[in-house]
Amino acid sequence: MNSKKEHPCQQVSISEDSYTIIEKEQLAKRTICKMIIEAPLIARKARAGQFIILRVNETGERVPMTITEKDPAKGTITIYFQVVGKTTALMRNMKVGERFKDVVGPLGQPDEIEKIGKVVMVGGGTGTAVLYHITQAYRALDNYLVGIIGARDKDLIILQKEMGALCDELIVTTDDGSSGQKGLVTEALNNYLKTSHDVRLVWAIGPLAMMKAVSAITRPFQIKTMVSLNPIMVDGTGMCGCCRVTVGGKIRFACVDGPSFNGHLVDYDELLKRKGMYLNQERESLLFSVR
Repeated sequence: MNSKKEHPCQQVSISEDSYTIIEKEQLAKRTICKMIIEAPLIARKARAGQFIILRVNETGERVPMTITEKDPAKGTITIYFQVVGKTTALMRNMKVGERFKDVVGPLGQPDEIEKIGKVVMVGGGTGTAVLYHITQAYRALDNYLVGIIGARDKDLIILQKEMGALCDELIVTTDDGSSGQKGLVTEALNNYLKTSHDVRLVWAIGPLAMMKAVSAITRPFQIKTMVSLNPIMVDGTGMCGCCRVTVGGKIRFACVDGPSFNGHLVDYDELLKRKGMYLNQERESLLFSVR
């Protein structure tokens, strides 16, 4: 994996609300970044499945980011993000020691983690970063964990070593076969469920199309399946209504009712249409920001 790491400087000071970048690592030809951010209050409160909303500067947009890891002792949280728009492009260019204008969280409902038996954790692309905190929580309760993580190629695989340390079994897939099994995570999951009949729960986090496919695969097996949704979001408190999703025929707001939902009940087709509403504007904004 291609990576460029900026190590924290000794001059960086710690305070309750500075939101300083303590460490930054650029992965996969600068398309994916890892950041460790100073946020002591959030680090103390955050639980698996919750997220933050941050702004780069005074005029910046509010961007939701799932908490990949927390360290209450150090007062830090870790996030991963892929450069897909103006704000993530700006974040990629931020340096260790710089500060975010604000970081709000933890937001969303924490996931209900319990000792249940065998759990399959399916992560696609940067969805593995969202899945990691949840995997840690299931590991802490001594569940049997099967990890299935994948991406287009080996350079886009993240947290393989970390997921391997948490999972009793780990399956890696790439579309081009450059690492692990050639194929999609959905194919690996389908093959696994055909031979393993004691799976109690499946978690799937990644692109919407992937989560939709996973939910379709697990439905005939009657295995409960949880997904983490990432609709368009603005305020993160349920006031604006931008993140509304249809789950079980009812309107829910991902920011306060989620972001995790029963995958068998989600209206993916509606959500896919809503997610695509501003793609052209996002591309234009990204092109303008890098000129």
